[in-house]
Amino acid sequence: MQIRFNLPPNPNPPSPLRKLAGLLVTVVVAIVALMFSAVFFAVIAVLGLIAWAYLWWKTREVRKQMRDLAEQRQSVMREQSASNDEVFEGEVIRVVDPKEVK
Repeated sequence: MQIRFNLPPNPNPPSPLRKLAGLLVTVVVAIVALMFSAVFFAVIAVLGLIAWAYLWWKTREVRKQMRDLAEQRQSVMREQSASNDEVFEGEVIRVVDPKEVK
């Protein structure tokens, strides 16, 4: 099935002035769209920055507690390693009885 559109030829082709007006309207619409998109992305960036700053500010106490806990763990590990100075070193030589080898 095929649909055919038989449009009558345009009796009045667009004049140069009409073509210029169409081009001008197209350029203006493109510029306005670009401006709105730039403003939109700027607003999104500012809102993202505000959200990041808010979360950073609200989590400062938790981050401080985490740093203190890490320092406490490190000091405990240092104390444990300082109190346990025993080092076991050596070599092992295993003597195998020939009767045990299959």
